[in-house]
Amino acid sequence: MRLILASASPARLNLLRAAGVEPEVRVSGVDEEAIEASLTDPAPEDVVTALADAKARAVAGGVTDGVIVGCDSMFLFDGALVGKPRTVEVARERWLRMSGATGELLTGHAVLRVEGSTVVKSAVGTMRTTVHFGEVSEAELDAYLATGEPLAVAGAFTLDGLGGWFVAGVQGDPSSVVGISLPLTRRLLAEVGVRVVDLWSQQVST
Repeated sequence: MRLILASASPARLNLLRAAGVEPEVRVSGVDEEAIEASLTDPAPEDVVTALADAKARAVAGGVTDGVIVGCDSMFLFDGALVGKPRTVEVARERWLRMSGATGELLTGHAVLRVEGSTVVKSAVGTMRTTVHFGEVSEAELDAYLATGEPLAVAGAFTLDGLGGWFVAGVQGDPSSVVGISLPLTRRLLAEVGVRVVDLWSQQVST
């Protein structure tokens, strides 16, 4: 069984590799803003699952057989759902509020099983993980923003990179904060009839 990761995220790829799976990467290139705009009064979970499903289906047309995993992560803070800040100014404003505070990282996943170029089974789900931030000084924030790392990641922080220095604790699934929830992905794979052990048993020496 071939696993296709519909994401350009190196963090997701590295996490899957560390978990014994070598996926084929295909970038969806979907218009995330347009998909969000098409949703009517969505719950936070609806947003991340809709985006994950759109990414998975965008690459399904070029797959003959295999299982596709689409992912999307956003940060729920002060009642607002936010994605990648993109600019230093937005990232700074978020961090000034997040310093010493708590938020929730929402990860949506969509898994599609493809046989004979047809999607025969699908499953979607979300994972919520609470993230507690330490107090960040002005000098630390300036240095972090200068690296560019927080500009292109959901919530303006990472757990597995430089941002991990400023995370005081995590309640829930840490792999979800990295970008792909291993327990959720395993459950969704099972829903479409794929055992995760069949994906990594070929990659891990016994």
